[in-house]
Amino acid sequence: MNVTCYPSVLSGTVAAIPSKSDLHRKLICAALSENGGALPLREPYCDDIAATVRCLQALGAVFQQTTDRILITPIKQQPHADMDCGESGSTLRFLLPVAMAVCGDIAVTGHGRLPERPIGTLTDAMSVHGVHFDETHLPLHANGNLRGGVYEIEGNVSSQFLSGLLMALPLCREDSEIRLTTALQSAAYVDLTLRVLREFGAEIYVSTKDSRLCYHIRGKQRLHMPEGLSVDADWSNAAFWLTAGAVQQAENAAVCVTGLDTASTQGDRAILRILRESGAAVQENAAGLSAARGQNRYITEAMDAIPDLLPILAVKAAVSEGNSEFVKAERLRLKESDRLQSTAQMLRDLGGNVDEYADGLTVYGGQLRGGTVDAQNDHRLVMAAAIAALCCREPVTILGAEAVNKSYPQFFDDYIALGGIITIPEGGA
Repeated sequence: MNVTCYPSVLSGTVAAIPSKSDLHRKLICAALSENGGALPLREPYCDDIAATVRCLQALGAVFQQTTDRILITPIKQQPHADMDCGESGSTLRFLLPVAMAVCGDIAVTGHGRLPERPIGTLTDAMSVHGVHFDETHLPLHANGNLRGGVYEIEGNVSSQFLSGLLMALPLCREDSEIRLTTALQSAAYVDLTLRVLREFGAEIYVSTKDSRLCYHIRGKQRLHMPEGLSVDADWSNAAFWLTAGAVQQAENAAVCVTGLDTASTQGDRAILRILRESGAAVQENAAGLSAARGQNRYITEAMDAIPDLLPILAVKAAVSEGNSEFVKAERLRLKESDRLQSTAQMLRDLGGNVDEYADGLTVYGGQLRGGTVDAQNDHRLVMAAAIAALCCREPVTILGAEAVNKSYPQFFDDYIALGGIITIPEGGA
């Protein structure tokens, strides 16, 4: 669908949605546990979480949705599983090793840009530990059984490869050691994986050898799902609302987000620091976290640990004073879109000025005009363009706005509830 967002003012309070990153991990660990249990989750699921649920069902788990919880019955081993990962890179990279630890034969498909996204680092590592792949990209067929042992993988391609192995290897008969051959990027996401696994009772130890991280995993472990397990609130999507409060011209136009944990291990919690450093008025109180306009200074930020924040930070930079630099962002070219190119194009389409490099962007501060943005099937481009409309002189039409369903199906409902004005042009659905 196509959505037109009009210059308006957002203010008020919005509840943070459940963290997609936390949910993926807890759903998988629950399905691998001895006992199963319940997680607080309401329908509708975002597309990525639906993909993980669908693939775990193919592997033999059972899910039952109640009003406010999802009940998980653990996996019963299947001889074969057909796994449709949709467009979810997390689902694919987490479940490829997990599936081969519990199922001897799988067929895996995906859609959108997912077949183009690299998994060779992971398939190469698994291929020397008992798994045969007919391809190193989707669609693929794999058979065999994942074995423990010593794994050597790069840490700077995708932290999701490491997270997938960390979830799978405790199930193997042999003890395992994962040795990183390069420095780890997006370390906060691996810390999140370790935290969740330890909540389920997994024993994983981390050491350093020759300045590289090593992970030591005992084999034949049994996971146990604790009672009353909660799900973190999502910092990645909350960043759009907090930034909305920070970029608006109107006085008393603060946006408050409830439910966020300021001690969370999610890397995108960095949005608080970045907004403060760039002059926004950020406050924490009993009601939640709120952001409002302040001095609106330029941003200088490395994006290797927080790639999902680039589109919304680029919007803030485009309406700030001075020139902002976003560096160490080469991996963003492998997201749902080439996110460096698509973010730069979004700003240009809205009247902004930006230079694109192989590994980053320079965004020149000023004012946005408005216009038409092709979201390029990227959920974070949809949300960034909608927030940009608050600062534009003219409306912003977003082509392919349904991409927002990948992570935040109710985004536009919350946008309207906060005071945003949108229309769906005739023929846009």
